Amino acid sequence: MLFNHVGIDSPVEMNTVTIDGKRYYVTPEGNKYPSITTVIGSNAKKQAGLAKWRAKIGKSKAQAKSTNSATRGTRYHKLVEDYINNQLDKTKYHDMPLPWFMFNKSQKVLDRINNIYLQEAALYSDVLKLAGRVDCIAEFDGVLSIIDFKTSAEKKREEYLVDYYVQECGYACMLQELYGITVQQLVTIVATEEGEPQVSVVKPKKEYLILLQEYIQEYENKHAKRTGG
Repeated sequence: MLFNHVGIDSPVEMNTVTIDGKRYYVTPEGNKYPSITTVIGSNAKKQAGLAKWRAKIGKSKAQAKSTNSATRGTRYHKLVEDYINNQLDKTKYHDMPLPWFMFNKSQKVLDRINNIYLQEAALYSDVLKLAGRVDCIAEFDGVLSIIDFKTSAEKKREEYLVDYYVQECGYACMLQELYGITVQQLVTIVATEEGEPQVSVVKPKKEYLILLQEYIQEYENKHAKRTGG
């Protein structure tokens, strides 16, 4: 399949800096906004869940699993990026059998994507004071969507997908603010080691924005305490 790229004229480019151990994006106007991934991942509930998981399986095993998961995700994302850019060279991936297996199993789902507006693109919001890099903005089954690619050992329960929706909703706000483009749905594609991909399609909802605002406030409160503000 060949993907059609619609494109957006003059997409935003941003550099990143590390402040207090956290990733920040520098906007074209010089503002420094925290990564939306960092802000959502810093919420107390998620951190408590991670701490409980690490304690349950042990620090070294948890670190190994986290490293393997990050590597798997990075390689899968690269496969998807090359595929959607019509640049997939199968000879490049002989050393990554698991991501390649996951990619092949999810290819039929990926083929439901077309008319790509942005891919691996920087976005930010002066209203939310957040920034990030969206996986893909394109049509999915003919409907303009924020599309997020994830990997997992197995399918995730719905409750574990909510923060993905929150992040995607944040990207939808950034897209609207920067380019005046409105998406109709949020698409999460989870490639699994089990083989069968998990696909979730939801509408942007007010509740996701409310939760995002709570995460932002929590992050800002923590930052103020660290800096004495």
